Amino acid sequence: MNSSSVLDEVVLAYGPVFDQRRQLCCLRLSVFPAGPTLSPADGEALWELLGQALAQAPQPRDELPRLWVSVASEVLLDGLLQAAQRAPNQALVEVPAFLAGERLPALRSLARAGQPLALSGDVPPQLKSSVPGVFKWLCRGAQEGRPGEGLLQLPGSSLLVVGARWERDLESAFAQGAVAVAGWPMDEELRLATPLAVPPELRGVLDLMNRVEREEPVARLEAVLTADPTLAYRLLRYLNASAFGLRAEISSFRHGLMMLGHRRLKRWLALLLVSGSQDLSSRMLMAVSSRRGLILDQLAGSLTDEAMRSEMFICGVFSLLDRMLRMPMDELIRSVPMPLRVQESLLARGPYSPHLDLLRAVEQGSAADIRACADAALLGCGELNRAILKGLALSWELD
Repeated sequence: MNSSSVLDEVVLAYGPVFDQRRQLCCLRLSVFPAGPTLSPADGEALWELLGQALAQAPQPRDELPRLWVSVASEVLLDGLLQAAQRAPNQALVEVPAFLAGERLPALRSLARAGQPLALSGDVPPQLKSSVPGVFKWLCRGAQEGRPGEGLLQLPGSSLLVVGARWERDLESAFAQGAVAVAGWPMDEELRLATPLAVPPELRGVLDLMNRVEREEPVARLEAVLTADPTLAYRLLRYLNASAFGLRAEISSFRHGLMMLGHRRLKRWLALLLVSGSQDLSSRMLMAVSSRRGLILDQLAGSLTDEAMRSEMFICGVFSLLDRMLRMPMDELIRSVPMPLRVQESLLARGPYSPHLDLLRAVEQGSAADIRACADAALLGCGELNRAILKGLALSWELD
């Protein structure tokens, strides 16, 4: 089977996973069947694709792998486990407790081979003595009870919590000993800063963006960077990331401008703006918005209009800027230079608004909502899935 064809038969969703330091440590990829014709061979093909996506990921800083996979299909799960027997990789595979019993021999073999495994849901009493040493992690939902309140713990296993939607979910999970939490409190109301202002650490980026918007000479742009070496370093770091596809290493800002031109440079300055805040919650949001930008860039890859492709990237990156800077979006639009179509889309009435709705559905993990939003954006699930995997694979260097 062509491994990429399985992407036409499933619906993918993903969410960020944050550790106790509030740093992005992992991505949780959820896989839903899109039809009744899946087979274990599709699971094996999916495992191959996940291995390719992980090939570009740096080694994790902590024990938790970079990718955590949850499959809502028994057939696909069996295919994944079969493929992992032949070729283990560093994707953490989540196994529902109600499916673990009859698969314990295979799971023990995988654990001995070093394949990371997590057990999700309440552990049946009859399994409690059988699974220690097999699963390094035990998963539970953010709304489930505390460990010990009807949820059996596994000796030697670390706790992972999924489905955080509110800041209190995050705080509660860490207070109960979770090593990482999947989800982010996107449902929180926007808390405005007083007074409304761009933080001082971002003003250099904003100044540079305005100069690029006016297409000022290279010498004037270099003057901004000479006065702010940290900004210059961060810009060169992004320009040399493989996510941006430049074929030659960029050794200076002048060289980068010659390679990129003003239009493409605006994309990387958008990333610099959202990544420059010292606020912890803002930096967490940057991990989400940068991936939105990369995925929209992949979705726009077939466009011949380079301006639209650049705008879709910027739209994704700026989609959480109001939360990062705690300023209303209409106020930000007057302060931060951005294309008109991006402005309109961020206010939910522009050409890229359906794509932003789609990415929100992908992050929230509802297969029905993802399919409905994909239809509204005139996209097929296969096209979306390929953009998700490629965008996530390119995102590792941005953290």
